[in-house]
Amino acid sequence: MLTSAEKFPALVLNADYQPLSYFPLSLWSWQDALKSVFLERVNIVSEYDRVVHSPSLEMKLPSVICLKRYITHNKRPAFTRFNVFLRDGFLCQYCGSPDDLTFDHVLPRRLGGQTTWQNITTACAPCNMKKGGHLNYHARMFPSIKPHAPTMQSLHKIGRSFPPNFLHESWRDFLYWDTELEE
Repeated sequence: MLTSAEKFPALVLNADYQPLSYFPLSLWSWQDALKSVFLERVNIVSEYDRVVHSPSLEMKLPSVICLKRYITHNKRPAFTRFNVFLRDGFLCQYCGSPDDLTFDHVLPRRLGGQTTWQNITTACAPCNMKKGGHLNYHARMFPSIKPHAPTMQSLHKIGRSFPPNFLHESWRDFLYWDTELEE
């Protein structure tokens, strides 16, 4: 059970009442949520029973807030370590391990391989060391998913398969872990 005010994050929805992101889930601290309320950047959709006090004000902490202005999502995701791992389901593409994940250049850098969506796969440290600077064919190691540039929709869909450890009941109407994203 949540007890201190620090443990009362607010789910942040875009102006269309969809979460800004699913993985990581778009959450703001209660302090940032209240600041945005006072700056009139968000509307409160739902509140916790928890109340905070100032000398002149008493207010329930927001549990769900909605941005007043719609934020357009990028059509193409940024190439980041997190997004590569997410694309690959946080699993080594050679052995399936979720531990000690690293980048692997499918075409090794020593042979001209570049750090791009199409040439990077997720590998655990032992598999990455085993493959070394060799081609997949010579190492007899092949990624289970061919490296590719994902779409934002595909990353959101994959992210939905990793529900957070904590979901407040007031968030459930806005989170759809089992449905397909609309294009």
